[in-house]
Order: sequence, then structure tokens, then C-alpha cells
Amino acid sequence: MQILLVDDDPFVRESIGSCLRELGHSVQECADGAAGLKAYQQSPFPMVLSDLRMPEMNGIALTRAIKKLPEGKNSDVVLLTGYGDMNSAVEALRAGAYDYVVKPVSMTELASLTDRIAEHQALLHENRRLTENFQTEVASATEEARQELARLQAMVSRSADRNNVIFRSENMKQALRQAQIYHQDPTVPVVIYGETGTGKEIIARMIHDGDNADPSPFVDINCAAIPSHLFEAELFGYEGGSYTGAVSKGSKGKLDLAAGGSLFLDEFTEMPLEVQAKFLRVLERREFYRIGGLRKIPMDARIICASNSDLLQQVAEGKFREDLYYRLHVGHIRLLPLRERPEDILPLAEHYLLRFARKKKKRFLKISPGAADNLLRQPWPGNVRELKNLMEWTVLMFDGQELTERHITAYEQSVKIGAHHSSPAAAVIDPTGFELPDQPFSLETYSEAIVAKTLEKMNGNKTEAAMYLGISRQTLYTLIERMKKHRQL
Repeated sequence: MQILLVDDDPFVRESIGSCLRELGHSVQECADGAAGLKAYQQSPFPMVLSDLRMPEMNGIALTRAIKKLPEGKNSDVVLLTGYGDMNSAVEALRAGAYDYVVKPVSMTELASLTDRIAEHQALLHENRRLTENFQTEVASATEEARQELARLQAMVSRSADRNNVIFRSENMKQALRQAQIYHQDPTVPVVIYGETGTGKEIIARMIHDGDNADPSPFVDINCAAIPSHLFEAELFGYEGGSYTGAVSKGSKGKLDLAAGGSLFLDEFTEMPLEVQAKFLRVLERREFYRIGGLRKIPMDARIICASNSDLLQQVAEGKFREDLYYRLHVGHIRLLPLRERPEDILPLAEHYLLRFARKKKKRFLKISPGAADNLLRQPWPGNVRELKNLMEWTVLMFDGQELTERHITAYEQSVKIGAHHSSPAAAVIDPTGFELPDQPFSLETYSEAIVAKTLEKMNGNKTEAAMYLGISRQTLYTLIERMKKHRQL
């Protein structure tokens, strides 16, 4: 490997240069930063080894100058530093240096360093080769296929969370095509199905945006987070004085706010049945009344819904209106869970790893083969959101050149420690083994006490509390509202 050695101390240059040559490398020596930069400009080097402290142009300035050159992104700059220059070493890494070593440097350290850089350079070369081949393959594809890919990529780049959408699977490509089609007619309601964390809101925003970023409003409602007695007012709005506690001047609802744009109803199967009937009329007539209002208001909003549950089963169980189901189910997109589109796993993982490494100033560049196999074997119940969390946690807790199986194991252990699982020895309520008291008691009081204890156990997390109790979040919110009323009495 060709190495540029820059140091103003001739003894250091002679010592390190001799070691590098004994290791089989070709070395060009320079006595200062300016001479080093000139040598690099004449013939770029894959590795530059420079002293940090030098007169006029120091190692950090040399690093920045090299990284500004077109060839600089493909070179690895390593700085030699003393024990007293650790803060400067960190600054050097931020300036684009590959690594730093503390003087005096032994031949063993040099050998390890040059081996790592040689491996990194080989990886960069392979990536460039694959990129060039990829461009050749794209150039040989049909014009129609290239145009479609460009449309999909442009659509992704302009949509919400656009820097996080990486896809290779046919399911995601098909979802983006469908989103384009549904965007063309804002009167067509769309239902997006998919497990938690599969990207339903991102697809909803793509339906809203189409090919260009749409400046019209995108209003979202989490239907599971709204107490049932407030749902109608949240959706339709109300006139002043229309009910006890209403603001005197009234308030616009989400349908008003979404006028000319899109209304996104997340977890829409949690919509109360009595509101479902009114919402059906809104969809059919394209108009609505505010609570207590006498004036019809045109409904000028695209309706996009999302659900992680089986809607037909909800209809069969009487939890969702059949007529509303058929009215909404004109346009529909189904997102597969991450485990069923494994070709998206590694591209997503690499994207998040590099993204968080840049953000947190860490050195991660790749995923080891063993870790890649591990990622592909994971069930991913939390889908893309879980994969993103793993990468962010790993970059936060560790640093290194590559993500390994050790990092994945550490993450899994941390999740187990933080999760609320009942052990075999934990106390449980036996539904058949308890005894009732002789005196009458209030079932409601005990129910509220159990809810309060559960919320305390889950540190106030309502989603985990609902899962722990085996009830929907809407039911939990109803119980919480009832508890608040009792405390006020």
C-alpha cells in the first residue's frame, strides 16, 4: 500500500518510515503539512499518516484540506498524537480523520493499523466496483423501468421521513405504486393495513404528497388515544356552548383543519360505534355539521386510514360497522411485516447504522457477516421501528468499525431487562382460587385500583398497561376517565 508520511521530526519520519517499509509498504515522506498536501495533490495516497502538531499547517488542517479534494473521500488519514492532545484528536476525527494513534508507535501497532486500513480500502474499492456495475445494469435496463424507478425514488425523497425509507422488496415497490395512483383522486378513501412499525404513516404521507411535496395540510388523529366521549368533538368540532365544558367561541374539528388536504386516521378501528355511523354519512354526503351547529360544512379532505388489526374480524365481532368497512375499503394497501420481506432488512440496517454513526460521531461503517445472518433470522415483531431502535442503541452504547453479533446480543439483553415480564415465581391472580368476602363490595372500586396499580407498574405507559391487562387502549382510556370523574366527586 502507498502511504504518505508527514512529520516535521526527521527522527520520527525515519523510524516510522523504516517500520512501514519493513511491513512491505511504499512510503513517501514530507517534512511539513504544506509539502504533504502538495504531494497528495500530485498523486493521491490511500493512506496518509501525519503528525498532529506541526508549524504552519498542522495535522487537522491537512486532514480538512485532503477531505475537500475530490479524491480525499477515498483516502484514510491517521494522525499521530501525544497523550496531551486527546481533545485535538477528537477534533481531528470530526474533521474526517479515519483514526489516531498515540506516540510512541510500536511496529505491532503500525502493522495492526495498516492491516485495518488495507481492509477498509479493499471494502471501499469493492463498493465502488459494485456501484459502477449497478450503474451499468441500470443503463442497460429499459427506459420505462428506469423512469419508474426514478419516480419511486423521487416520491420517497419528497415524502415525510424521506431519509429513512429504504426498500428493495416488491411489496414496498407495489405499495409506492398504489400510493401514486390513489393520490390522483382525493375523493377515494384509502385503508393501509400493516403491523405496528411497518411504515403506515409514511405511506399515508406519500399518498398525500404524490410526486411533489404537497403544501396542503396533513392532519393525523390517533383514534386509540381519544376518549370516546370526546371523539365526536375532536373529529367534527363544535359550536360555542353546545355542551357542558365547551369553549364559548366553539372550536374547529380535524375535518375542518384538513380541508384541502388529507385526514389520516391511525388505528381507526378504535373509533366509537356511534361516531362510525356519523362518519359514514360524512363520507357519503361529503358534508358534516359541527356539534350544536346548524350549518352544513363541505367535507373537502382526503381520508386515509390505517389499522394493524384484522378489519373483517372486527366487523364479524360487531366492533366495526360493515357498511363503513365497504365505504372505506375502496382503496387499500397492505404492508408486509419486515420478517416477510427479508430483502429490506440489511439495506435498512446499514442505512440506520451509518445515519446514527454520523449523527453521534461514531466510527461504524459496516455490519459483520455474522451479525447480518443474525439480523436476517430475527422475527422483528416491532418491524422497521424495532430495527431502527437496535441500530440507534448500538451506536449510542458502543463504537467500532463494524456492528457484530455481540452488539445484537447486548441489545437483546437490555430489552429483556427493561421489559415487564412475569417470572414463574412472580405473584399472579388465580381466577379460580380466590375467595369472595361475605359482605358486598364495589367491583368498580377494585377495577379502578387494578388499573391504577397497572399504570404504576408500567411507569404510566398506557399502551403497555392495556397490553398487560388484555384490553384495548380505548377501554383503558375510558376506565381512566371514569377514575378521574370519581376523584372529582
